[in-house]
Amino acid sequence: MDQPFELDLSLQIGKYDIRKQLGKGATGTVYLAVDTFSGKEVALKVIEPEVFKDPEFGSVYRSQFLNEASLAGKLKHPHIVGILDAVVQEDSGHIAMEVVSGGDLSQHVSVDKLLHVADVLQIGFKCCGALAYAFNEGIVHRDIKPANIMIAQGTDVKIADFGAALLRKAQAVQTASIGSPFYMSPEQIEEAPLTHHSDMYCLGVVMYELLTGQRPFTADSLEMLVEKILHQDPAPPSSLRPGLPHEIDRVVLRAMGKKPQFRYETWDDFAFALSDVGKLVLPADAIMDSEKFVALKRVDMLANLSDAELWELTHAGRWTRVAAKQAIIRENEPGKSFFFLAQGQVKVTLEGHLLNTIGEGERPSCSPNSRRRHWRV
Repeated sequence: MDQPFELDLSLQIGKYDIRKQLGKGATGTVYLAVDTFSGKEVALKVIEPEVFKDPEFGSVYRSQFLNEASLAGKLKHPHIVGILDAVVQEDSGHIAMEVVSGGDLSQHVSVDKLLHVADVLQIGFKCCGALAYAFNEGIVHRDIKPANIMIAQGTDVKIADFGAALLRKAQAVQTASIGSPFYMSPEQIEEAPLTHHSDMYCLGVVMYELLTGQRPFTADSLEMLVEKILHQDPAPPSSLRPGLPHEIDRVVLRAMGKKPQFRYETWDDFAFALSDVGKLVLPADAIMDSEKFVALKRVDMLANLSDAELWELTHAGRWTRVAAKQAIIRENEPGKSFFFLAQGQVKVTLEGHLLNTIGEGERPSCSPNSRRRHWRV
């Protein structure tokens, strides 16, 4: 999209007052607008009449717009842009979405603007959760690329633009070849049936580009590009970015396997692998968002919580690594905290004698008559 610029507009579309233009693409314009009913700001995507009337691609554009509009209010995940409202008319339409102000990841794909490796891995982890949620809702995105991953804050991202999505429960026939050629999976190119493994491949390509500043496959023609995607192995990311751990090669390249069965079986498998290699590029005392989320997800008593609720818990607490043999709690000391043991063991002692050992996910069970108890890591 073009760079945002200020416009003094006195325009209303439906119930939305237009404030300024945020960007303009091939099929529509995105505005910052205000919902006159609620007073909330939204990002309003407006499709002009000439788009639907295009003699060659008008029907495709209309189909994609209807696709995205049909998801209004249905995808509720902290790492997916919320579609709040949609209006489709005969020759135009608009979609209201939540405002995400940090731009998209395409600003970080050049060698001189790469993100920290740990940040890329955290972004990948969060995208895994979002795409797993979408797939469980019957959706394959089909157009995962840096420009469709918006930055909310730090490594908190939101996947956008479900116009090309394959709605697996839809009755209408949907063309499998929709998408951006550089990021398309081999099975998408060959118009084979698509599962979550197709989006997994696309996300692998995005991470490759964010890590190296290069796309895994480039060519002078579409035919040559397709040939490389189908039959050529990409260079290991570590060969393109000095200091990148070789373990990251294994994770990213597995997600980009030529056939679905060569990739990770589930989104959780891919996400956990990203979390594990993230520990290689951070100080030992750092605690990544992914590590926090995984720790909570593995607790039986939290099993019924949604991803959104788990992420809320992840951000709500203060997480600390505690050195061995250090006291955490002493009885009768004033405190206002609830402690959650995410990893490791805690010993409960009384005057030097061991009363109990608590592992992660367990509840403490000490005698109510004990005094001067200490909890030590």
